[in-house]
Amino acid sequence: MEASLLHGVDKSEEMEAPLLMLHGDDKSEKPDAAGSDTGDDGDYPVVTNFKEAKSVLWLETAKLWKVGCPIVFNIVCQFSTGALTNMFVGHLGDLELSAVSISLSVIGTFSFGLLLGMGSALETLCGQAFGAGQVTMLGSYLQRSWIILFLSCFVQLPIYIFAGPLLKLIGQNHDIATLAGKFTILTIPQLFSLALNFPTQKFLQSQSKVNVMAWIGFFALVEHVMLLWLFMNVLGWGLSGAAAAYNFTSWMVAIAQVVYVFGWCKDSWSGFSWAAFKEIWAFVRLSVASAIMICLEIWYMMSISLLAGHLPNAVVAVGSLSICTNINGIEAMIFIGVNAAVSIRVSNELGSKHPRAAKYSVYVAVFQSFVLGILCMVLILFARDHFAVIYTDSKVLQQAVSKLAWLLGITMVLNSVQPVVSGVAIGGGWQGIVAKLNLLCYYGFGLPLGYYLGYVADFGVTGIWGGMIAGTALQTFILLVILFRTNWNSEVEKTSSRMDKWGGQKTKTDDIEARDIRTYHIEGHEAQDVKTDNIEGHEAQNIKTDNI
Repeated sequence: MEASLLHGVDKSEEMEAPLLMLHGDDKSEKPDAAGSDTGDDGDYPVVTNFKEAKSVLWLETAKLWKVGCPIVFNIVCQFSTGALTNMFVGHLGDLELSAVSISLSVIGTFSFGLLLGMGSALETLCGQAFGAGQVTMLGSYLQRSWIILFLSCFVQLPIYIFAGPLLKLIGQNHDIATLAGKFTILTIPQLFSLALNFPTQKFLQSQSKVNVMAWIGFFALVEHVMLLWLFMNVLGWGLSGAAAAYNFTSWMVAIAQVVYVFGWCKDSWSGFSWAAFKEIWAFVRLSVASAIMICLEIWYMMSISLLAGHLPNAVVAVGSLSICTNINGIEAMIFIGVNAAVSIRVSNELGSKHPRAAKYSVYVAVFQSFVLGILCMVLILFARDHFAVIYTDSKVLQQAVSKLAWLLGITMVLNSVQPVVSGVAIGGGWQGIVAKLNLLCYYGFGLPLGYYLGYVADFGVTGIWGGMIAGTALQTFILLVILFRTNWNSEVEKTSSRMDKWGGQKTKTDDIEARDIRTYHIEGHEAQDVKTDNIEGHEAQNIKTDNI
């Protein structure tokens, strides 16, 4: 009897396990370690020789860039939206161009970094839930993130409303600050579009639905050019037209992504639910940690220009830095895409209980990013006396940029590895640790060192930038040490625990979601009723064994 009963239960469990693996948009998008080179559990076997390492490198490269390339393209489209707005506004006058540039680069970047960081919490949770096959949890996570980010937008409203006085307070020109303040108020609708955009973006990325994001970004860019031309050149609305086009495009992207979720993500979106309010404070804590982590990185690089603005020859210092940071920004778009791709890979594999696949995906991403960073540095050093010509005709400024080229090269190498490591942190849910590390390395070490070298040691802009590079190098080095010492089996266990706590569902494929075992004694004989109910709508089974 006992053997028969155990056999019955085992059979039901065996039937249950594959059901988790069938969730998702399609099998091709379900994270799997890699075809024929995986073990029986779907994870990679231990790499023991060069041939196996080469095979893993090739497989992970294909997976990484299959996700990363569309994300990079989408980021380029987003970057171009702001750049095109500046281009059209530049034809209105120098004052208007300066005002819009300050509004977008200071106020806009502040809100962008904060909301992007808070949205990154969704990248962790949705990626891990999708990897675990718990796709029904993704919809609840998405709704929680929408709620939190919309509330955050209301908190940021005073910054937008009083942008003019705030810009004057930090030393901006009166006329520029006043006009920038007016433009910032006009772009308040764009702020709220980010609360819808970022969570939806992370929701789609976690399921590797990145091609649709690329297409939406492309059509939005084309539409943005047409609206700028219509509102500014044809209707003559000036700055109001630029703001209207900026708002409309941002909302178009957000709404298009939401429509796709509602219409084509039936497995992961089942409608609005009160479950979105469950464990919302724990979700808030992870969102805040993510925001602090991202913002500390973004604001750190912004502070270079602010420090350089107080040097004796500020025009040349800020101008040369702006050219270098612009070049670095172009490279950064590639590695921000890699950041998102490796975050997806790590979170999916941890959710799937594939520790080696998570580890190997990290190693491949770091290696490839480092190689690309080296190539970028070589290219910059080779063209150090020429690339500034694209931005300026001033010989003085060109010479200043040439002198900074070696620092730009080092920055490119560091910024090729650092975003990848940050992506791993997001994928693994380490945002709190990295936020503390960023605060220590950037603001406790790099910024003071940059100030000392720039002003006290009188190395000028070279000293400021060199000191801040040292802060980035320290942070990257510590993160790499943490990364290579990580126990990935332990990370899998933490992921399962997080899914149980915040999703209310078990992620172990050999567990039955609800089991009722009742034992009766009938005339001295044992009758046992084993009842298995799958909450998600799968088939209920009754296995009854009577020993009479």
